[in-house]
Amino acid sequence: MQGKDTTKSTLNQLFEELSDQKLLKQLCKELGVDKYVKKLKLDKLLALIALAQLRQYKGLREISSCLNDEEISKALNLDSIHASTISRRLASVPTKMLETFFLRLKNECIANIGLNATEGLLGRLHLIDSSTISLCVTKYRWAEFRRTKGGIKVHLRIRVHDGGVIPDKMVMTPAKPADRTQMDALVVEEPDAINVFDRGYLDYKQFDQYCDNQILFVTRLKENAIIEVMTELNVNPESAIKKDAIVFLGKNNQRMKHPLRLIETEDTEGNPIRILTNVTDLTAVELADVYRHRWKIELFFKWIKQHLKVKHFFGHSDQAVENQLYIALITFCVLIKLQKNSGYTGTLLELTRLLLACLHGSFSDFLAKLLRKPLKSSRGRRILNHDLIFEHTYEQVMTENIDFLYDSTYDPIIL
Repeated sequence: MQGKDTTKSTLNQLFEELSDQKLLKQLCKELGVDKYVKKLKLDKLLALIALAQLRQYKGLREISSCLNDEEISKALNLDSIHASTISRRLASVPTKMLETFFLRLKNECIANIGLNATEGLLGRLHLIDSSTISLCVTKYRWAEFRRTKGGIKVHLRIRVHDGGVIPDKMVMTPAKPADRTQMDALVVEEPDAINVFDRGYLDYKQFDQYCDNQILFVTRLKENAIIEVMTELNVNPESAIKKDAIVFLGKNNQRMKHPLRLIETEDTEGNPIRILTNVTDLTAVELADVYRHRWKIELFFKWIKQHLKVKHFFGHSDQAVENQLYIALITFCVLIKLQKNSGYTGTLLELTRLLLACLHGSFSDFLAKLLRKPLKSSRGRRILNHDLIFEHTYEQVMTENIDFLYDSTYDPIIL
């Protein structure tokens, strides 16, 4: 990693990336976050919670006990801390502080990757979706969903680039409100941005407003939608596109005042998909590709739930839960920075696993192992062309070139 002190331990380097001392001190000073805190300052809290998420700790006592590890204690300059102190601190840090830190870190990732140069033909894609996380209603009364069930919704916008995705914005709500209630908070209004979301955000009045304000979107239409076809556009019969048309949606008072573009295609299993958009400068095939990228936000939710432990929370208040979610996004951005700055081309999961295995070693050793090329290369399992082998053997026999039959080293697979 260029410009980094590789003599430090991987643990030290990770904590420094997480806390970004200059930026964090500036924000803490502006918001007065650490003003009366003596022991567990924000940079240490960030490091502890991030480590707990990466290592899949189950509770506050396990976080507190990890300081018995001399390497962790030394890296944090913290001998011990009580579990209740971690709980109070996590619940008291202003969420605005962590949100601001996340947004600045996200912008740094975007600058490092150079998204404007990697977005390619389809343009600047922003994927929008939500994921519900179940909670125990007796412990999280503020997140009551049903009488016997609690939960929250994590509404998220992520930005697509060639190598993957970067989280862009998050809104946390109780699980009850519909997805479309958070559309205005997540939709990007810049003219070069395309917002991609699923059928849960279908709202004709909202779509008319987006058309008025030249906000671009691509979504999926529900099966029971009322459609009035105005113009049928030409479709390449050799493509996967079945229909491309200009339509009006709804009827009577619910009829949209702006026409939209309707594209019909199929998924990999042959099921019909109807895509709705106000984008006019991309082909139907390109717009189908745009909507296929929406799956990446599902994979992102799965990744952070499995590998950053956002299904289990260390605090019970809404502020503690939201703070932990922001720390998970901050941790993800730090992993993206490590991947980009090190030049590693493998998956983020492989990088994370090696990072955890090398925490107590030097950062230079971690980089060496991360970028090490395999000593042996395998051709894998080969699919044999039995017809070709038979034809070749038959030809040799017919021309009486049969000496090979007495050769114990002969291999008919090597032609």
